[in-house]
Amino acid sequence: MESVKAQPKRTKNTKKKFSVIDSGSISGLTEEDRNVRIAVSAYYKAQARGFEPGYELTDWLAAEAELRQ
Repeated sequence: MESVKAQPKRTKNTKKKFSVIDSGSISGLTEEDRNVRIAVSAYYKAQARGFEPGYELTDWLAAEAELRQ
């Protein structure tokens, strides 16, 4: 069975494109922008691991921690 590779969801009104979480200022982010950045970073973490299941929460929390730094 082939596994489905989830892509980060993009909304129509999102003007910014994020490939990775950068170390720039996050104080001006909306909740939606913050979640998009976390989701994209978590996606790349999963991709680097070959989308092995069971690490979704770990990836999300690590991406969230990186955003806060």
